[in-house]
Amino acid sequence: MSARTTYDYLIMRESGIVAVIEPAFWLGQLRTNVGSFQDYFSSIVGWERFRASQFGIKHYCTIGLNPKEANNEALAEDVMELLPLYASKEGVVAIGEIGYDDMTPAEDKYFRRQIELARLLDSIVLIHTPHRNKKAGTSRSMDVCIEHGLSPSRVIVDHNNEETVKEVLERGFWAAFTIYPHTKMGNARMVEIVRHYGSDRIIVDSSADWGISDPLAVPKTAQLMLDRGIPENHVRAVCYENALLAYSQTGQMQASDWLNPSPIDQRQMFSGNSVLRGQDPIVESTREYVLIE
Repeated sequence: MSARTTYDYLIMRESGIVAVIEPAFWLGQLRTNVGSFQDYFSSIVGWERFRASQFGIKHYCTIGLNPKEANNEALAEDVMELLPLYASKEGVVAIGEIGYDDMTPAEDKYFRRQIELARLLDSIVLIHTPHRNKKAGTSRSMDVCIEHGLSPSRVIVDHNNEETVKEVLERGFWAAFTIYPHTKMGNARMVEIVRHYGSDRIIVDSSADWGISDPLAVPKTAQLMLDRGIPENHVRAVCYENALLAYSQTGQMQASDWLNPSPIDQRQMFSGNSVLRGQDPIVESTREYVLIE
């Protein structure tokens, strides 16, 4: 969400989105110093959390050194020193995204070290599966988690597709799918995966980054599932309940966070700054969400 505008938050709220989880992400170019990571981590645990709240959305994040940037080992060492400082902050629900990009020795080294950090902090892990050689990379990621004693129930394997989902589910991990308009996983394909595999341990993610992506992918996929005959209880599970079950294991996230929300007051400030740019602030007296069973 750090790559999106406040308009995205506005339409997300109008579409029924109550919470987001923002994984620590590659910025599109390689960062050159540890200060860049420090400012980024500070932003997603601070300003971004505030910005989302000003539009009635709870913001959580994951903290980690992404595999693409693990290959700069001198910088990676400095980032590893930062991670414990941020991984225990309020609203941080996992260590991630971690895993493999090109499956280099450096990526493997820092993947394993971050798994050990997750074990030390009793956190859960969010895995980034590689774009190339995805099936082998996904299998290897799960092997490494098991080697380090992680329970599959505490690992979300993201960016799955038809090639990887069977093994991920059979081995007891959470299988997440990032829905993009043109790449990785489309919502029509996602419908067929749920039709075939059911709803157990499957999570549907929205893409919301600096590329061609759609922060409304989850509600759009949910509606398409309903339109194509997927049972409503399965839709609710893959588009809401399973993410809550998986990420609430850290104790940093629970449904009461958004079912009993504080009223929006856009007059509020974060370090002297507001979300306003000349518009009248939204100021609510009360607000509540009701989940329709």
